[in-house]
Amino acid sequence: MKIRLTSVFVDDQAKALQFYTEVLGFVKKHDVPVGDKDRWLTVVSPDEPGGIELLLEPAGHPAVKTYRDALTEDGIPLAQFAVDDVRGEYQRMRDLGVRFTQEPLDMGPVTTAVFDDTCGNLIQIATLPQ
Repeated sequence: MKIRLTSVFVDDQAKALQFYTEVLGFVKKHDVPVGDKDRWLTVVSPDEPGGIELLLEPAGHPAVKTYRDALTEDGIPLAQFAVDDVRGEYQRMRDLGVRFTQEPLDMGPVTTAVFDDTCGNLIQIATLPQ
């Protein structure tokens, strides 16, 4: 069993694609129309173009709002992305105008920070021990 795809719900797929590619640095892998307005829209790490895909999934289901609002209110990230240097990414992203809800925090061998992805989610970045 392997993880090939995971998803985050997004309010606006075009806005999410712009943020996840231009700010976070992912690259678009699939962009297929589904229905009248939605798309099967995935991004991947430029370092692993054949790796795990992140589906930027439309947040249209009624349960999504309740779920994401509760997570955001409690400050809980919906997803976590690994980075080599949390402090460096934090500064790079801050310089691009990204709003962080948690500045870099050292927790033993792990350093984390949490940002707002502008699409309805809190996302955590982490430098993990190897």
